[in-house]
Amino acid sequence: MSATKTRQAARTRRHGRVRRKVAGTPERPRLAVFRSNQHIYAQVIDDRAGRTLVAASDMEADLRGVEETKSARARKVGALLAQRARAAGVESVVFDRGGFRFAGRVKELAEAAREEGLVF
Repeated sequence: MSATKTRQAARTRRHGRVRRKVAGTPERPRLAVFRSNQHIYAQVIDDRAGRTLVAASDMEADLRGVEETKSARARKVGALLAQRARAAGVESVVFDRGGFRFAGRVKELAEAAREEGLVF
């Protein structure tokens, strides 16, 4: 098995452990983060209804052409997601780091969302 497959399988196992404990409710939806090598995506999900309430990523038109570090783009995504969530009436969420370490871009996104008023 290649190193990439092993790394992906390990992340999937870690994410499974996180998901056993974390579930989004209508009162407190789940803020799920996915990080690829180049991009970062985040969604606020109500798991009971099975629907995404709001989403943001650095692939969006207003964030796309900006030449910044990946961490700076992650901060912008976190702030944008928090603004959209508050506009949709979501004040508090549970954080799902998606099997990634809570460091680097994942942490930057979380801190920016907290600074914009999202509680978790």
